[in-house]
Amino acid sequence: MATYITEDCINCGACEPECPNEAISEGDEIYVIDPELCTECVGFYDHEACQAVCPVECCLPNPQIVETEEVLIARAVRLHPDDGELKKRAAANDYPSRFRK
Repeated sequence: MATYITEDCINCGACEPECPNEAISEGDEIYVIDPELCTECVGFYDHEACQAVCPVECCLPNPQIVETEEVLIARAVRLHPDDGELKKRAAANDYPSRFRK
């Protein structure tokens, strides 16, 4: 499932630079995550980087957008077409993922 930022966001911006997909941006009142760009950090980390740095724990899984690891790694590869290492790891089914902890 894509991650979203709750209204508890304090606009500290800690999450934005952590996203490997540039899915996080400053919204009108709080930071927002574009679900079309969010891969829950699958392919990059074994955790969601935004959650790890958020001081108020407002980066949460969105229960309305449930996605499998396979969908998320495919999105990561599509979003990073020039990342040969990611493609290789995805093809070998050997990449970091919160699903594999």
